[in-house]
Amino acid sequence: MIETIRYQKRDRIAFVTLTRPDARNAIDLAMHDELCRIWRDFRDDREVDVAILTGTGDAFCSGADLRTWVPANYVDAAPSRVREIVNLGFGGLTRGLHRIYKPVIAAVNGWALAAGLELALACDLRVASERAMFGSFEARRGFHHGDGGIVRLVNTCGVGVAMQLVLTAEPIDVQRALQCNLVMKVVPHDQLMQEAELVARQILRNSQRAVRSAKETILDVIGKPLDDQLRTEAFNSYTCVDREEARAMLQKFYDKVDPGRAGNRPTEL
Repeated sequence: MIETIRYQKRDRIAFVTLTRPDARNAIDLAMHDELCRIWRDFRDDREVDVAILTGTGDAFCSGADLRTWVPANYVDAAPSRVREIVNLGFGGLTRGLHRIYKPVIAAVNGWALAAGLELALACDLRVASERAMFGSFEARRGFHHGDGGIVRLVNTCGVGVAMQLVLTAEPIDVQRALQCNLVMKVVPHDQLMQEAELVARQILRNSQRAVRSAKETILDVIGKPLDDQLRTEAFNSYTCVDREEARAMLQKFYDKVDPGRAGNRPTEL
């Protein structure tokens, strides 16, 4: 059987790699099911705290395999299948399993197109190769994003960028993506995974209770009135603390030996 997704774990990082380059890493039904299994395993495994999602070849992910995905989930779908896909979204991460509070980093190695763009947007942080391209081509096929693409474009990049990408169905290059906050940084192609791991290790040096509570807080406050946002942030901040962990980390600060102390020494990773 040909491997289409590689799942590895190393040093508290889970590496999820789409390995169907001949189809530009388009997601078929079997890959969707496997991704759902992988994200559940990542959620439940106490030995890993951050995931990096990437692709092989010239694409991060070109979206759904339309020959199998559309008939099974739209045209010929039974009501039970519609309910299942509505609950899980695309590959599980865009909806349903998006509430995993461990951070997920997209290492965008090439094209992130259509539902592949939705998959990248569902990740919490995006590091992009200089070769990356982003596009929403659904309007050319007779429909539009239904797995979080529009919602996350609006939340991440704003209405103007969402309108541009979705209505014109024209791609943007990685520099434009950087300008509109779609990606956090652009790096040389051969340094992509090194840079993604650097971001992962910056996260790993922190309190994971604090990291996960912060992610939960960000997801919870989107679109809420200001007072509700402030209450959610305050409640989560004061209830996420592991007292023993906080005492130990604060003592390092008091003793001026904490990793990456601002202005004094390089950050240890």
